[in-house]
Amino acid sequence: MLGLHHLNSEAKGLARLKFKTFLQEHYPLIGILLGSALISISLGPYSTWDTQLEFSAAVGVVKWGFPYTIYGNMINMQPLGFYIAAFFLRIFGATYETAVTVTTVFALGCVYLTYKVGEVLYGNRTGLFAAALFALTPWHVIMSRVFLIDVQCLFFSLLYLYIGVLAIRKGSSGLYFMAGLVFGLALLTKLFAVFMLIPLLLIYVYSKPKYLRKTLQGFILFILPAFFIQYLWYEPISGRGLPSLLNHDDFWIKLPSGFAPSRFFSLNFFSEALGIFFILGYLFLLSISFLRRKQLSKSLFFDLTFFGTVISVVGFNSYLVFGHNLLIPYVNSIKYDYLILPMFCFLAASAAKNCLVVSKNRHIGGKRHESIVYLAAIGLYLLLVSMIFNFLSLKTMLEDSWLTFNVPGGLSYSFESLANGFGSSQLWGFQLLGFLLINLGLLLSNRSKLQSLFSAL
Repeated sequence: MLGLHHLNSEAKGLARLKFKTFLQEHYPLIGILLGSALISISLGPYSTWDTQLEFSAAVGVVKWGFPYTIYGNMINMQPLGFYIAAFFLRIFGATYETAVTVTTVFALGCVYLTYKVGEVLYGNRTGLFAAALFALTPWHVIMSRVFLIDVQCLFFSLLYLYIGVLAIRKGSSGLYFMAGLVFGLALLTKLFAVFMLIPLLLIYVYSKPKYLRKTLQGFILFILPAFFIQYLWYEPISGRGLPSLLNHDDFWIKLPSGFAPSRFFSLNFFSEALGIFFILGYLFLLSISFLRRKQLSKSLFFDLTFFGTVISVVGFNSYLVFGHNLLIPYVNSIKYDYLILPMFCFLAASAAKNCLVVSKNRHIGGKRHESIVYLAAIGLYLLLVSMIFNFLSLKTMLEDSWLTFNVPGGLSYSFESLANGFGSSQLWGFQLLGFLLINLGLLLSNRSKLQSLFSAL
């Protein structure tokens, strides 16, 4: 008995040691995720016509096994998000609050995957900073508190990008198949998942594959599971046919006759979604990356990859508006441009890292280099200020019964704040604690880097 007790004590001690080691290695990420969770649950839930329509489809899965908004009327959207929500609705009750909680969990997963993609492409600290920026992005926080399948789509899109990058680096057939499987799930959640193929394809080309046979094998292993998943749903299960994959109501609702849309409607969304200080800070940091592009060539390709993806998505949305006069992509940039918000965070975090590199040895490069260091500091300060102002903007949302996204021309898209069980002071406490946890994790993981920048000034 004494021997058994001794073994149990050793096992408990080893478990405590492993847990302590895990916390020591991952405390910045844990702080960011906990902070993100606290900030998200402090808001909402929010509701609008779209959220209620999608919720009714999830309830339809619970009642009839298919995403019917009313019996026999299947929602004209990809179905996976509704089946995922329905699984939890069966367990915890078919309420809108339960459905929003599912979205919040996936939103936290998006913050985590932002870190993982940033880590594998840029490094640990850059991944952490990108995740922190994304966690405090106002419209991501809002999207985490509504029932829209866009958050699930972003989660699966980031996941297949991450697995795909690992597959490219390791040359693993199993990972290519897994990435294709997740891509199929992402595509069955929302068609926008196809845009994450842009950075994945560019990264694959950049890897300079040598063998045609292996390239074809990887392509087939990626495409086949994705195609098979779509085929199963659209042919034998729903009977709607594969062509209905591209048939969506958003592609036929036109702008009002005589209405002249603004060419800056996407920029208007980003200024609200990211914050004006975020954009200004990134522009400062971008200029430094350009001026020191030879010194910073290691991360330049990935920066160009994500920047090109942003331009492609914005360009496609602009084409839908100005080429086809469509209303929804114009009014609802919240959903159409949501997929590329993490990419802005990758770009900003990478640029911040570049500025810390440039800040070293301020006096070696002469006055021109000294000026560049000061510009780098301004850009980094603006990014840090953007985190504060984004946090303050989230605080003001506690007092608003409606959140409205306005686009030029007098059109808008609004969310109604549903009643909360906590007072505003308690919710403010959640937000403040979450903000402190996020920033504490960043400060502890980057204290040596920040010290070198400040000592250079």
